[in-house]
Amino acid sequence: MSGINKVILVGHLGKDPEVRHLDGGVTVASFPLATSETYNKDGKRVEQTEWHNIVLWRGLAEVASKYLQKGKLVYIEGKLRTRSFEDKEKVKKYVTEIVAENFTMLGRKSDFEQSPSTSALPPISETKIDDEFAINPSDENGDLPF
Repeated sequence: MSGINKVILVGHLGKDPEVRHLDGGVTVASFPLATSETYNKDGKRVEQTEWHNIVLWRGLAEVASKYLQKGKLVYIEGKLRTRSFEDKEKVKKYVTEIVAENFTMLGRKSDFEQSPSTSALPPISETKIDDEFAINPSDENGDLPF
């Protein structure tokens, strides 16, 4: 039996996606994503934030670079990947990342209206998310479908 490596996150971008173009024209984008949870400790509300390193490749990276910005709320599906590298002092380092397979921008319709630095939203099919969970840019009142 093969294993399952599946990650689902909903959080806010910690900064704008950083985009690089590798040899052969391959595009990669990365950004930190913050997820938060709250709980009660000794009668006080405590919020705990976890930071995740998100990596997107090729077409998904292109879409992210155009439409995602610091602070935006996003739903991400992907897989966990740990890789190693040597730093300048030849010390082996490890980094764990979420390699995104698709994403959906969340929030109100007004959060995604055009501004001078952005253009129209991409077709939802480019983000490869089921229509059931996608925001319909033509929805006049911005309500969720349930």
